[in-house]
Amino acid sequence: MSQRCQVTGARPRTGNSVPHSQHRTKRWFRVNIQKKRFYVPSERRWIRVTLSARGQKVVDVRGIDRVYREMVARGERF
Repeated sequence: MSQRCQVTGARPRTGNSVPHSQHRTKRWFRVNIQKKRFYVPSERRWIRVTLSARGQKVVDVRGIDRVYREMVARGERF
């Protein structure tokens, strides 16, 4: 599964794990990716979207119709 949010574009990032001794080692900050199904009333169909927890909040605020139009304009596939 792709570790990328289709709504926000969030991807895993790298950084350092820093303990008390300040000895830095590389680590990954992974995105909380979920698969979720939404019904788009304007299209009269269900879509399956791979999105982060933050992306779910964006859909709640903006609405699925608006987010769907933005994703189609960017060229996202469903």
